[in-house]
Amino acid sequence: MPKESLTITDNRTGKQYELPVSNGAIRAMDLRQIKSGPDDFGLLAYDPGFFNTAACNSKITYIDGDKGILEYRGYPIEQLAERSTFLEVAWLLINGELPNKKQLDAWVTDVTMHTMVHENIKKFLEGFRYDAHPMGILAGTVSALSTFYPDAADIFNSRSREIQICRLIAKMPTLSAMSYRHSVGMPYALPDNQLSYTENFLNMLWKVTEVTYKPNPILAKALDMLFILHADHEQNCSTTAMRCVGSSQVDPFSAVAAAAVALHGPLHGGANEAVLKMLAQIGSKENVPAFIKEVKSGKDLLMGFGHRVYKNYDPRATIIKRMAEQVFDVTGRNPLLDIALELERIALQDDYFVSRKLYPNVDFYSGLIYQAMGFPPSMFTVLFAIPRTAGWVAQWLELLEDKEQKIARPRQIYLGPKRRDYVPAERRA
Repeated sequence: MPKESLTITDNRTGKQYELPVSNGAIRAMDLRQIKSGPDDFGLLAYDPGFFNTAACNSKITYIDGDKGILEYRGYPIEQLAERSTFLEVAWLLINGELPNKKQLDAWVTDVTMHTMVHENIKKFLEGFRYDAHPMGILAGTVSALSTFYPDAADIFNSRSREIQICRLIAKMPTLSAMSYRHSVGMPYALPDNQLSYTENFLNMLWKVTEVTYKPNPILAKALDMLFILHADHEQNCSTTAMRCVGSSQVDPFSAVAAAAVALHGPLHGGANEAVLKMLAQIGSKENVPAFIKEVKSGKDLLMGFGHRVYKNYDPRATIIKRMAEQVFDVTGRNPLLDIALELERIALQDDYFVSRKLYPNVDFYSGLIYQAMGFPPSMFTVLFAIPRTAGWVAQWLELLEDKEQKIARPRQIYLGPKRRDYVPAERRA
């Protein structure tokens, strides 16, 4: 049997080092023993963006980007999207196993009973400008929850953690709906405990003067499925932010707020809005070939294609593409869909894109569905943050229970000036 180790020869000194290999990785700290001299700090790994650095061990989400595989706790995303519900998947991510009937019923009841928010949250919302971005409002209000629930700071109390997680899952739709209604000047709608998780969210968004609001079941199911697809995605930017901030042992509300802010960026949660802008810019199916030509010449960008992880068709995009037709049967066909389909058809027949493994990702079709359902683009990242909270808190729990984890503190390679003495302003050249 070959030895599970890596032998390194330092050509600067001629010395050899043997580093253990575990689960396809070496420990970065093992590199520190490789020194060019007694004053050398030791070898570092330089990896901007963490392209090839594992910062944790995890049992939550598995991705094989070359094969287009996404699994939550071992369950294929296709099966969960088709047969499960978002709250069941949230339990799975947080607890590691699918709940039995009794556990699921109790979980749904607990979440439903925690959907209300403190009345003072309304006063807090009044401090935001009338045209404030809903995602900025959401991040601010989530962070503020830590002041409403000071017991959240007791992060090593397992019962306290359970309560805070339930509060976060339950209140994210409420805060999100309030953020939207504040941004458009509408009065807030209270949660309705007779409705399901996604039905209740739609109720708090769209209810006007009805005594009771009953969302279209197809749209509620589609949103629930979208929530499942967005619930977790391994060590992405916002999850990394969650883990970095969480490593300081801050309360979960503050850590989730940090993750939400990271999600707000156009290179992360804002990508589907960029897809809609691109499709609107193209204008019609007839303009797609000319646009493709511009992309290949480097004069334009193809949004919604390619992924940092997936080098094959994003499995979530396949599910969303099928779901789109069901949604459009209710809402009417989004006129941008034909442009999207033509763009995908041409791109997947062009060796330029195929050779670069640029396939549609989850953002390519999700924005079309959200837009057809009546959501403005400013709400797209909010719709992402609601389900991703389940993944964030699952990652947060795993972080707290990992004995190897310490406060995040990456190294740097200093390239600035060497030591120099201070010179008074009048003597400076």
